[in-house]
Amino acid sequence: MKLKDYRPVSIYKNPKTEISKAKYPAIDVHAHDNAKTDVDKLVTLMDETGVAKRIILSYSTGSRFDSIVDKYARYKDRFDIWCGFDYTGYDKPGWEKHATEELERCHKKGAKGVGELGDKGLGEFYSHPVPGWGMHIDDPRMKPLLEKCAELKMPVNVHVAEDEWMYLPADSTNDGLMNSAKWKIDLSKKGILNHDQLIATLENAVKNNPKTIFIACHLANCCADLSKLGRLLDKYPNLYADLAARFGEFSPVPRYTGMFMEKYQDRLLYGVDTDGKNLNYEMEMYRVTFRILESADEHFYRHDLFDYHWPLYGLLLSNEALRKIYGGNAKRLFNQQ
Repeated sequence: MKLKDYRPVSIYKNPKTEISKAKYPAIDVHAHDNAKTDVDKLVTLMDETGVAKRIILSYSTGSRFDSIVDKYARYKDRFDIWCGFDYTGYDKPGWEKHATEELERCHKKGAKGVGELGDKGLGEFYSHPVPGWGMHIDDPRMKPLLEKCAELKMPVNVHVAEDEWMYLPADSTNDGLMNSAKWKIDLSKKGILNHDQLIATLENAVKNNPKTIFIACHLANCCADLSKLGRLLDKYPNLYADLAARFGEFSPVPRYTGMFMEKYQDRLLYGVDTDGKNLNYEMEMYRVTFRILESADEHFYRHDLFDYHWPLYGLLLSNEALRKIYGGNAKRLFNQQ
């Protein structure tokens, strides 16, 4: 048997909690669009799972952004569309003026925030139509855009780095070994930043733009050491973090994660990171995230949703923390606009 085919079934006959709907109205702050998304069916799924609103992180500007806004326009109270940055000509003088004007145009079209910006070591590449290779979030060229976001009260969703096992050799000591053959960061690439260097770019941007709200998605990819994120949250009141696509990473350590989420319950946002393409998958993903946040269930697996060999555990968060993380914090942040 190959290690990649290891799919254990829990031998423990523990209680199994079925949670079909979030305990409190949820705002999914980290979702995307897909060409195959059926918006009407997606709204039905949201109703069934208790998701009051989804934030669509479009990465986009120009006509592509406009078309996504139009696609969801029938349900303006259920979806907020966020734009990207237009990096066209970012290596030439005067780029910032054009990019800022496009940001303002997207805001007038309906953009409530910016994101998801993405940097896995070689620069900002999660934007359409042009990536910003070589330019990190703390690059001086980014500052006019980040300041404009503060002026327009547009939060910025930022993806920096990846989880730490992706930087380690795919050997017998790698805790993420089942995934590390296909998901890894090649630090031999010229100019690439490592995990902690990327976290430093995030900190620089947050520190140098105190009026701009930043959301570090995926818990800033600090699941292996949440104290790194905790240090930033303690230091910078304009920084928040979403939980999206990291439930399989943080639920294997339920007590430490639970204490972290209780402590920082005012700064964490619920999200899943799906695109509306496969609604059956999304239904199951929503429900397992509810089970992880709300229940005390122990040692269960969902290999259909998470690729790890790690078992999952419920965090049994308090009602106060659940209310804030599911939607209260997002509602407070986004109502500032």
